[in-house]
Amino acid sequence: MPKIRSGSSIGDKWKRRTETAGPEYEAGVRDPKKDWGSATEAAEKNYEAGVQAAIQKKRFGKGVKKAGTAKWQEGAVQKGVPRFGQGVAASGDHYEKGFAPYRDVIERTTLPPRYPKGDPRNFERVKAMGTALHDAKVKG
Repeated sequence: MPKIRSGSSIGDKWKRRTETAGPEYEAGVRDPKKDWGSATEAAEKNYEAGVQAAIQKKRFGKGVKKAGTAKWQEGAVQKGVPRFGQGVAASGDHYEKGFAPYRDVIERTTLPPRYPKGDPRNFERVKAMGTALHDAKVKG
């Protein structure tokens, strides 16, 4: 039987080493061995094959079931909450640029007339906007 350290010892070492690896992470992002965009585009067929294999083996559902809601919540609260505000602040310009085409569609869309509250004809307004936004998405 091979000798191996305990799970907690391995986990503690991983945590200690990775907590201080921020500068190495940044250096790798700023000067990667291969261009991310080119490498990612070249990997599209492998991505598709991997996704299809995962679908056939129903890995998504199995992974969800194995992790469970409690694990998702724990990770989302412990990691997501502290990072959320910073991530939003850092992506404001990207959000504005990404939303701009849809904002323009909303502004240009002519809606049918509004009827009294509760009138089923008001759903035509929702349908008109939904159709316009969907068309913009699939054309984009």
